[in-house]
Amino acid sequence: MKYFADIFGDKPWIISGPCSAETKEQTLETARQLASNGIKVFRAGIWKPRTRPGNFEGVGEIGLEWLQDVKRETGMLTATEVANAKHVWSAIKGGIDIIWIGARTTANPFMMQDIAESLKGCNIPVLVKNPVNPDVELWLGAIERLESVGLSKIGLIHRGFSSYEKILYRNEPGWKIGMEIKRRRPDLPLFCDPSHIAGKRDYLFELSQKAMDLNFDGLMIESHINPDKAWSDAKQQLTPAALKEMLGKLVVRKVNPATASMESLNELRFHIDQMDSDIIDMLRKRMDVCVKIGEYKKANNMTAFQPSRWDSILTKYVGMAKERDLDENFVAQVFSAIHDASVNVQTKVLNS
Repeated sequence: MKYFADIFGDKPWIISGPCSAETKEQTLETARQLASNGIKVFRAGIWKPRTRPGNFEGVGEIGLEWLQDVKRETGMLTATEVANAKHVWSAIKGGIDIIWIGARTTANPFMMQDIAESLKGCNIPVLVKNPVNPDVELWLGAIERLESVGLSKIGLIHRGFSSYEKILYRNEPGWKIGMEIKRRRPDLPLFCDPSHIAGKRDYLFELSQKAMDLNFDGLMIESHINPDKAWSDAKQQLTPAALKEMLGKLVVRKVNPATASMESLNELRFHIDQMDSDIIDMLRKRMDVCVKIGEYKKANNMTAFQPSRWDSILTKYVGMAKERDLDENFVAQVFSAIHDASVNVQTKVLNS
C-alpha cells in the first residue's frame, strides 16, 4: 500500500490513458493533456486480447517505445496489460513501471502461474483485475501466486463481471465481490475500473462515485483525445478535459472524519447488531420448522420442492417489499437464498 501512496499522494488515486495506444501522436498528446491535469500514472494497452480474431489487437512492442516517450516528456509513470510471460519480459525490458493483469488472464490459474514465475526476482508493481466470473477465491488465488514468488507491490482492480443477462452496464458491477476482497485483503489497494463496468461514458460518474462511497482507493479510467474515433472501446472513453471535469464533481468521503461522533454511530450500530442477532435466531427457528416439513413430506412421499408454493411465496413477499418501499430485487434475493436453504434441509430429511 505504501508504494502506491508514495506515488499518488491523496486519494482518490487515478490511473488514466487510452484503452489502446494507437499511434505515437495519439499516445503522446493524450498523455500531455492528462499530465497537465495532474494525472501521475498513464495507462495504455499495447497487446489487446479480443474475444474474436480480426479486430484491432494492439500495436505490440512498438507501443513500449511510445510509452517511454511519454515518461521522458511528461514524467508520468507508465502502465500496460500483460497476458503471458513474453509480455512480462518485453514490458520489463521496455521500461514499463506498472503492469496489470486482465480479467481473462486472472481467471486462468495456468497463465497466472506462468506470469508469476516470469516475475520472480523482479518486484515490479502488479495490478490484478478481478476474473470475468464473480469468484473471489479465484481472484485471491491469482494474488497468492504472485506473492509466492516474492512480489509485494500488488494492487487490485475491480472491473465488473460478465453476465448473460441484459443489464444497464457493459458488465455487472458485483460490488459485493469488491467489498469482500477489501475485507479479506485490506492491505492491498483497490482501484475501480468504471470504464469496463460502464461500457458507456454516460455512466462513468455514477459508478466512480459509488466506488468512492464504498471506500475504494482509486480509479482506472480510460481517456482518449478523440474517443469517438478510438480503435477500441470508443463509447467508454472520455477526453482528458471531460475526465478532469468528472473528477472535480466526485465527493470523496473519509472513513472516520474528525467531525463525526463515533458514539452516535456506535449506538446505531448496536441497534443493527441486535436486529441481525434476531434475524439469526428467526432463521434458526425457521429451519427447525423446515425439518418438520421435511418429515411430513417424507411420510407422504412428497418432493422437497413445490414450484407453485414457491411462486406464491415469492410473489407475495416481493409485493410486500414494494408496499414498504424496499428494493424488490433485494427482497427477492434474500427470500431466494432462504428458500434454497429450506429446500436443502428438507432434501436431507427425505434422504435420511
